[in-house]
Amino acid sequence: MDFSKIISAPSSKSILKNALPLTTNAISKCLIKQYAVSSSPNKNTFSNDKLTTELEKSQTLSPIKANYNAKPVPQYVQVKNDSDIEFYRGLAGKTGGEIIIEMLQRLGIDTVFGYPGGAALPITDSLTKYKNMRYIVPRHEQGAGHMAEGFAKSTGKVGVVIVTSGPGATNVITPLADALNDGIPLVVFSAQVPTFSIGTDSFQEADIVGISRSCTKWNSIVKDIRELPRRIEEAFKIATTGRPGPVLLDIPKDISSGILRREIDEFYGLNFPPCEPYLFSADPEGELKKSIRHAADMINNAERPVIIAGAGILNHPEGPKILKTLSRKANIPVATSFQGLGCFNENDPMALHMIGMHGSVYGNLAIQAADVVIVLGSRMDERATANTDLYCLGARKAERRGYGGIIQFEIQPKNINKKVQITEAVEGDVTENVKKMLPLIQSHHHKQWNNQIQEWKRKYAFTYNRSSFDEETIKPQHVIEELNRLTERIKKDIVITTGVGQHQMWTAQFFRWKYPKSLISSGALGTMGFGVPAALGVKLGNPKKMVIDIDGDSSFSMTGQELITAKQYGIPIKVIIMNNASQGMVRQMQEIYYDRRYNQTIMCNPDFKSLCEAMDAETIHTTNKATLTKDLKKFLSFNHPTRSIVLIVDVDQSEIVYPIVNSTDGLHEMDVGNLYKLNEPNYEEKYF
Repeated sequence: MDFSKIISAPSSKSILKNALPLTTNAISKCLIKQYAVSSSPNKNTFSNDKLTTELEKSQTLSPIKANYNAKPVPQYVQVKNDSDIEFYRGLAGKTGGEIIIEMLQRLGIDTVFGYPGGAALPITDSLTKYKNMRYIVPRHEQGAGHMAEGFAKSTGKVGVVIVTSGPGATNVITPLADALNDGIPLVVFSAQVPTFSIGTDSFQEADIVGISRSCTKWNSIVKDIRELPRRIEEAFKIATTGRPGPVLLDIPKDISSGILRREIDEFYGLNFPPCEPYLFSADPEGELKKSIRHAADMINNAERPVIIAGAGILNHPEGPKILKTLSRKANIPVATSFQGLGCFNENDPMALHMIGMHGSVYGNLAIQAADVVIVLGSRMDERATANTDLYCLGARKAERRGYGGIIQFEIQPKNINKKVQITEAVEGDVTENVKKMLPLIQSHHHKQWNNQIQEWKRKYAFTYNRSSFDEETIKPQHVIEELNRLTERIKKDIVITTGVGQHQMWTAQFFRWKYPKSLISSGALGTMGFGVPAALGVKLGNPKKMVIDIDGDSSFSMTGQELITAKQYGIPIKVIIMNNASQGMVRQMQEIYYDRRYNQTIMCNPDFKSLCEAMDAETIHTTNKATLTKDLKKFLSFNHPTRSIVLIVDVDQSEIVYPIVNSTDGLHEMDVGNLYKLNEPNYEEKYF
């Protein structure tokens, strides 16, 4: 179906008249966002007087009242071509389960993850009638959700999950929350007890619509089989429009097993307005042009600009290319958020690598010293900013002087001014708006600024204490360094997943990321156990690529059983278990902040080698630094069409992830342990 053919039936004014009640407070918030500007005078921005005037107007607006007796009128009509109409009419006589699978095929889905169950049988049974649809069953529904996330994030397609009612549905809540936080498009079909049993505490009944409301972009229960095709269409539209995210459809068993008795003759689609940039502006296009012009002026006047690139750049196929063009044209160094890793070649001299709590020293120093910070598709959460009152102090100083500040390109309006006050916001698709801005950008060498950054990169490169108690002990950072060195020439054909913890941060720090979507990891939610199932989803979506999960022993212990799923379906992945016999990141916090009271963070692990061999995985156990390189080469060269390989590396338990920025400090106030001395005379006086 052509989702691009969405047209508005009534005007925006009519939509507002038919909307649910909007409070004066809500309108005020919209105006605050719309007219939020810097304190710097500029003809392209609204003054504080203008903002005050608009807010005063909003106080006199009477609340918009909903007419609950009015007949529902579709506000947005989906234009259908002849083949769409013929397809819809051809669904007559099919069961609800068959309609779901027909719709999935129509939408280009060829892989489904899920777990069978009584209420889901009408759907999963329908899969047997469609031989070109892969159905992957994990050992736990959470695994299905993470597989779908890995599949979706690495391919750009929608990840689809089918689970049964009750515990089957509740077990995918963690993947739903993870996908919402990281912007991953998922569509989850949760089976439900029959409509006539809902609310009776029936066997395996759970109010999954209520439970999942806060961790989905949209959810709905389908109570009429005639609405099923439209709801599925809406689900995919919502999951992929704007900032991607998860959607859940609850399907009662009598709907999935029932038969569509007559042809569908109503062909309208979404019945609500899409999220558009500057929705409350009288002139959205003019507002966008004004914002882009102001952003370009700020960049052209900058002396010390820096780009922060996030996952939003990776959500557009041309994102990394456009980012590189902007960096090259104006000679602007590029830092990345954790989820943005891979959008800019880290071997490029302009790369500042990952910034934030455990980011590069030089990247954090540059962010704080910059007079203009250009944020491209990043939410700027607290792990990336630390104390927001002390964030981008150089840009704040420049803003007060009337020429600098923070520019945010963002597709989701709620992320603008959410945690960090922005000087100029450019709403909409990040890559498309940067494209529009490029012709306005002037070439600038920024020689002094870039020389300073290169000096910081030489002085404060990622490092660690390479000495150990004996010659055999393996430092975890050394494992990543060696993997990086051995894969340098084949990185284009590698995708890495991780669990969550110290190993995740060392992977981000010591592996040099060169290609888009080469890192698939849980960011905002920090879901331990993400690595193995995500690797399976990545491999299914990218069968020609080498997929490596870098995991910690605690993360692996949560979902490592999915290796038997890999065996069952012949999905060959590679897993590195960095075994320090502890919950490393939590143990690190206990050491630093809780006087080394290691309460329940030292783990009693199984024999990982025997466990993995029992799941038919080739296994290597490395305990000595002298054999690490040889074992890594054997691990990488293992090439079996259906078997996985696991490399277990016993690493130093005492290692700590540095740098560390406390949540109460600014990014420039880093704890670097005894790795080196931060020596930047007059840094604050010069830049702040």
